[in-house]
Amino acid sequence: MGQGSTGSGPVRRAVEYDLVELVRLRAPRSGDVDGRALDSLAATLWEQLADDDVRVLVVDAEDGKLAACSIGAIDRRPPGPGSRGGRTGHVVGVVTDPDHRRHDHSGTLVRGLFAWFREHGVSRVELRAPVPEPSPRRAVSPSR
Repeated sequence: MGQGSTGSGPVRRAVEYDLVELVRLRAPRSGDVDGRALDSLAATLWEQLADDDVRVLVVDAEDGKLAACSIGAIDRRPPGPGSRGGRTGHVVGVVTDPDHRRHDHSGTLVRGLFAWFREHGVSRVELRAPVPEPSPRRAVSPSR
């Protein structure tokens, strides 16, 4: 399927039994997520797993959970500059569990989405990402 693997572990297409873990990863990390929002997220992800124009990719963690996931979507528009065939790919999101960061899971997942886009004749890919919040700096005391 062109999704291969790199140093972060194999990438695979998400299936139905991944739904609980996908919701865990995709749910906003803030404490204001209610049950209805989680139900809506689960229903949307369930539909996306079966949609031919959406690809949900995951990397498994050693503990049986998911280390990371990504979602890509293809839409069709009239052909134009930068989109010869009228197919535009969208990287909807990439999420890595905090305990599994720094293993290139996000890079592996994006490369997997790009391979899927190429296989489906996508000539243009769009990614919109929020500007990350600055990390708090730790005070480092000089060693003597």
